[in-house]
Amino acid sequence: QVQLVESGGGLVQYGGSLRLSCAASGSIFDISGMGWYRQAPGKERELVAGISTGGNTNYANAVKGRFTISMDNAKNTVYLQMNSLKPEDTAVYYCNAVVVAFSGLEYDYWGKGTLVTVSS
Repeated sequence: QVQLVESGGGLVQYGGSLRLSCAASGSIFDISGMGWYRQAPGKERELVAGISTGGNTNYANAVKGRFTISMDNAKNTVYLQMNSLKPEDTAVYYCNAVVVAFSGLEYDYWGKGTLVTVSS
């Protein structure tokens, strides 16, 4: 089994910053990539940013230039630095990891989510 533990959410004012962290642990042979998704009330879950272990990144248009995703491969930890936060960034943020098991098969894992609230 693999566990993803997120931290760093909270309440911040418009224009402020937060840094989310997500550490993966358990039966991990390798990780193909990690990412952050978010789900606002009444909306579907959407990709915010993703990163491969090779360092390739992709971002949702809504966060480009404001958010930065990074990964510490040795610690199996992914970070999301969020700057210039807006009220529309308010959501539950979920960590995702594509994990390669010792069997060689890939599995998708999710964290429980961390709430980010941006006040105006």
